[in-house]
Amino acid sequence: MKAIADTGLIVALLNRDDRHHRWAVEIARAVSEPLLTCEAVLSEAAFQVGSVQWVRGLVREGFLKLAFDLSKNFEEVGELADRYADRAPGLADLCLIRMSELHPELPVVTVDERDFRVYRRNKREVIPTICPPRN
Repeated sequence: MKAIADTGLIVALLNRDDRHHRWAVEIARAVSEPLLTCEAVLSEAAFQVGSVQWVRGLVREGFLKLAFDLSKNFEEVGELADRYADRAPGLADLCLIRMSELHPELPVVTVDERDFRVYRRNKREVIPTICPPRN
């Protein structure tokens, strides 16, 4: 599997007590090459799991790959922030929307189904997602 990784996947993978842990492990087993992500996602994940080292380990081991330069996409991310201001998205979500525009063939792996069903890339296109099954 090739995809873009959101914070929730990383947190669920690293936290055995997370309700989506089993799902995250299944995703990890299906990964055929590093999942693309951004610094904002890594920062959120490190904060939520309480360990920069664990998150860095996923990058070092090749499970995740940093593949976004905010300095080169600053204006586009700003436009997305304006468009979705009513939802108050975090920087990580805005970067992932932009990454989905840059890599339209890749789904976003997220536990945040509610927001990613609303977000659109290129103003109108649904962002393909891989989410945990609904219980």
